[in-house]
Amino acid sequence: MLLLSHPEGLTAAEIAKRFEVNRSTIHRYLEDLPKEIYLDGRLRKVDRQQLEIQVQFSLNEALAVHLAARLLANNIDRQNPHAASALRKLGVALEDLAPMISDHIKKSADEIDEEVQRNDPAYLNNLETLTLAWAQGNRVSLRHFNSNGSISPAYEFCPYYIEPSAVGRSAYVFGWSETHQSMRTFKIERLERVELLDIPYCLPPDFNPQDLLTYAWGIWYTDEEPVDVVLKFSERVAHRLGETRWHRTEQVTKLSDGSLLWRAKIAEPQEMEHWIRGWGSAVEVLEPPELREKIRTDAIETARIYGFSAAQE
Repeated sequence: MLLLSHPEGLTAAEIAKRFEVNRSTIHRYLEDLPKEIYLDGRLRKVDRQQLEIQVQFSLNEALAVHLAARLLANNIDRQNPHAASALRKLGVALEDLAPMISDHIKKSADEIDEEVQRNDPAYLNNLETLTLAWAQGNRVSLRHFNSNGSISPAYEFCPYYIEPSAVGRSAYVFGWSETHQSMRTFKIERLERVELLDIPYCLPPDFNPQDLLTYAWGIWYTDEEPVDVVLKFSERVAHRLGETRWHRTEQVTKLSDGSLLWRAKIAEPQEMEHWIRGWGSAVEVLEPPELREKIRTDAIETARIYGFSAAQE
């Protein structure tokens, strides 16, 4: 625990001083320390990537972890051996308590490892480096691919939070860019290289990712006022719409004809366009005008693809 609180490492003399024992006492016990404690010059450090966390789950807690891992596996298209390994350990732990659930969990781990998932060592290495930097509170240097395929300059970046997104089947890292002197979000799949820096940073005491993403449909946030989005859903999908709470700010009103009026405050309505289109003719965008026009234009273009002309509208 002492070494975990000092990621920069401590010498044997410094450890002895903190425990108020002789330095020779520390040297006698160093040989008995687990393999996750290693020597870097004169400094003893903890390998956080190898140190295993001891945790106990009840049956329902174990199932909750399994469901979370299943969502991750279904929404990220790259292999993640860490997720698979975690599920296998969970499956083994449940063998006696719940053998049928145990078997299903271990099969889920195999599914994550299947070749149908994209094997992307660079992505995994970048994710591991960001995880370690986040755990230690260290900055990273990162470069990302631009939309034209070129590579950006290196940015010095403080990772504050990592968030998966079902919208793009991707994961994103939020944090402070020392280069831009502002908050930035990077899609991890789009990062070309991430390097750990031996430069610590402090997470702002008022940083709360839930607050940051309050008005986001997925992961897009803004410093501007959120936009009021108003949609009208037909009666034929009213029940299906009401089965799920789609956004934390939503308000739903049932109209006299059985249709539903859906309202929410959204940071960037563009991020929810695919969801709106998925309801087809069962939804009408009422506000904001720009979003209504965008969906209308797309609908006209789609109609033309299927042989309907403007005269037939």
